[in-house]
Amino acid sequence: MTETVSALTDAERRSLLPALAGWSLCTERDAIRKVFLFADFNAAWGFMSRVALLAECADHHPEWRNVWNRVEIELTTHDAEGLSLRDVQLAGKIDAVAACA
Repeated sequence: MTETVSALTDAERRSLLPALAGWSLCTERDAIRKVFLFADFNAAWGFMSRVALLAECADHHPEWRNVWNRVEIELTTHDAEGLSLRDVQLAGKIDAVAACA
């Protein structure tokens, strides 16, 4: 059975999003974005590999771009047509991975 995912309400946004340090709302769509910088390509790729494993387990996949030591991640829930609790939860897990990188 497929889980129904709902977009965050305005109250949920006010409550949850401030806790996501460094994440910002995208201006062009209902998503959040954060840029991570690493020492080099190897460190950035290792971070992406660890995030990919988390995302696969959560069945919630980021949109991302990588150029050398820079990884830009955007999170949105397509099924909810915008931000959902799944995005907030994955952002927190991504931050935890980055803290260990």
